[in-house]
Amino acid sequence: MNLPGPAARSAWSAACKILSRSFKPRGGWDSQANSCWPTKDVLRRRFSVAAAPSEQGEVVVDPASIRNVAVIAHVDHGKTTLMDRLLRQCGAALSQERAMDSISLERERGITIASKYTSMSWGGYELNVVDTPGHADFGGEVERVVGMVEGAVLVVDAGEGPLAQTKFVVAKALKLGLRPILLLNKVDRPTVNLERCGEVESMVFDLFANLGASDEQLDFPVLYASAKEGWASQMFVKDPSGEERSMAPLLDTIVKHVPPPNGDLQSPFQMRVSMMERDYYLGRILTGRIASGIVRVGDKIHGLRSSGSASEIIDVGKVVKLMKKRGTGTSIVDSAGAGDIVSVAGLNNLSIGHTVSSVEVTTALPATLMDPPTISMTFSVNDSPLAGHDGNQLTGPKIGERLMAEAESNLSINVAPTAGQDAYDVQGRGELQLGILIENMRREGFELSVSPPAVMYKYENGTRLEPIEEVIIEVNDEDSGTIIEGMSHRRSELLEMTPCTESVGRTRLIFTCPSRGLVGYRSVFNTETHGSGLMHRSFLTYEKHRGPLGNVRKGVLVSMASGIITSHALMNLESRGVLFVHPGLEAYSGMIVGEHSRDSDLEVNPVRTKELTNVRAASKDENVRLSPPRQVSLEEAIGYVAVDELIEVTPKAIRLRKKFLDATKRKAMRRTNKDA
Repeated sequence: MNLPGPAARSAWSAACKILSRSFKPRGGWDSQANSCWPTKDVLRRRFSVAAAPSEQGEVVVDPASIRNVAVIAHVDHGKTTLMDRLLRQCGAALSQERAMDSISLERERGITIASKYTSMSWGGYELNVVDTPGHADFGGEVERVVGMVEGAVLVVDAGEGPLAQTKFVVAKALKLGLRPILLLNKVDRPTVNLERCGEVESMVFDLFANLGASDEQLDFPVLYASAKEGWASQMFVKDPSGEERSMAPLLDTIVKHVPPPNGDLQSPFQMRVSMMERDYYLGRILTGRIASGIVRVGDKIHGLRSSGSASEIIDVGKVVKLMKKRGTGTSIVDSAGAGDIVSVAGLNNLSIGHTVSSVEVTTALPATLMDPPTISMTFSVNDSPLAGHDGNQLTGPKIGERLMAEAESNLSINVAPTAGQDAYDVQGRGELQLGILIENMRREGFELSVSPPAVMYKYENGTRLEPIEEVIIEVNDEDSGTIIEGMSHRRSELLEMTPCTESVGRTRLIFTCPSRGLVGYRSVFNTETHGSGLMHRSFLTYEKHRGPLGNVRKGVLVSMASGIITSHALMNLESRGVLFVHPGLEAYSGMIVGEHSRDSDLEVNPVRTKELTNVRAASKDENVRLSPPRQVSLEEAIGYVAVDELIEVTPKAIRLRKKFLDATKRKAMRRTNKDA
């Protein structure tokens, strides 16, 4: 472009600086020239928005050119990697892999914990794509965001096929009428061929049919991809040529197959909150899809909440800032219309499920329906002798305030005070979900005591019902007998036992098992299969209580004294069982220091020192050689502790202890329980 005169060149330079600060590379950018300057179309669109503050001249994206889609799958089937490739295909510059995993724990564990969305442009269309977790414990994240989209890309590992969590997320998507697109990922693996892909496609079709999919939903397109290599194809291919190694076929299928959102730009503004963030300067940032109307910066708005058959106003304010995710960043916008997904700042008393609307609207949108939690744990103040040594958030009100804030932003977690002082009952979907909450709190400086998980029962006509889960296990042939025996002690029922078609020497087992029987089983499973087994579980239904569990854990070694643990004492305790501690740690009476080799608990003295004498002898003292102690992680501790035990969580340590530290009181409680 030739701009005559220094004044024009100065104006052009100033405009480019403003654009470069506020926009990320996207579909309208010149990606072939590897340039960070926007194209003419983007410049024309941005200048038209900036130059048109009035209602008649403003530019709002037409709902017909918007596509809202979620990426759903079982854990480790390639969702987050696929998101990286889609962003790169649309021109975004990513500084690292797994760009959508912005939480530190997500990067450490390699899993997606929270749902996140971003937008990208492709072929003149605006694509709002939502990345969802794949683990069953974070199913609430899927439930609260599928209402924002009209379509879903179902990612299935072509080698493994649809697994337990696949059924859960597909059921939620089909129930809301979403149009699915099947993407068979990892087709470049040596064990995957066209015949295997046909089998997986048939399995997915049967799954859709069993879940009550409509004829329109059963007519889903199928694509083949390798997200790791960055390509997708409408035909089965193992290694496409250079021009065909792109994600363009998937993006074109989304534009063609996913319907545009329904929304009237002329109606008053309404938006249901599906995500919530906190900002030190803006307060609560509320994210959702606009159901109708147009919202502008400075508009007067209020928050509504359904209360029975009526709606009540819970907050009044104005739009302070309007934002939209672009790639891995955030752009400030002046207005947005129906069908688009945006973030609004200006109301501080709303949470997920509430409605943001214009002041003339008095009826709230329907709230998001969530499945009930299945387990509960009690969070209380840390009252051990070592309390206050590591953390700075110690009091009950501080713990309660943090838990209430978590419940506002995570609808799948319920928090309620208990009859005990400074104790709170926290209900969730599984031990992994609550373990993530505990880990976040200890990193924030909290110290607390946590009870073992308790399954939440239902009662119908006087009959106690318990949650039953479907468990899919894949192990080596020689380990299948051990797994079947172990699962039988946990009141499970074996439904199916078949060889894995995609892996020679492997067996696939399908069980139904009570949720209480699976608490703490993952670490035992990894030990019994030597780390080679795969286990997937998902909630199935409620059934009649199956009776008490078998013997699934041995007794523990309980310290009877306080002080510094010595190697001399541990040397004599190694024959008693497996130790959890090493010399130099501080112990107290009632603290669990190991697992007993028998079924009963044993009180020991791990702080005993060697008696010194004035007799000297050559080679009298021998070097003490101890086996490495068993390191108990937070997830293992949650599944390990018994009813009369607690987990002491601090920023620097995780300890196991008895609920009652005094030995005399523990004996009295055991006698009371026997009499009862």
